[in-house]
Amino acid sequence: MLLAIPLLILPFAIYNLALTGLLGGGGVAVLETDVMALSMLSGSTWTMSFGDLLIVIALALLFLEIIKATRPGSRALLDHMLSLVLFVVFLVEFLLVPGAATQIFFILMTICFIDVVAGFAVSIRTASRDLSIGL
Repeated sequence: MLLAIPLLILPFAIYNLALTGLLGGGGVAVLETDVMALSMLSGSTWTMSFGDLLIVIALALLFLEIIKATRPGSRALLDHMLSLVLFVVFLVEFLLVPGAATQIFFILMTICFIDVVAGFAVSIRTASRDLSIGL
């Protein structure tokens, strides 16, 4: 049952913790805090904010979610349904909560949408292959 929980709930929860100020700082401002700075060979400095890191983590989790979508069985269907519910929660929060109307949250919501669409597409493709092998 735990395997059916969408992994993208982690960036959603972290964003909401930042929004409420529980991660320290003043709400969404913590997402703009630099977590890494590297000096490049060109002489410029590349920085990564906490919000950027959250997007990178979400992309890595999206990869794992797509891998999870290849599993056959009823657990995969539950996983897709929970991912769809998570996307609806993302969408409602984006539309109704002022602190969620940011680029970072929109990108996280888009990643969640891609997870929903890719999960169903991979499952349908996998199911059609299983059916053709049985014939």
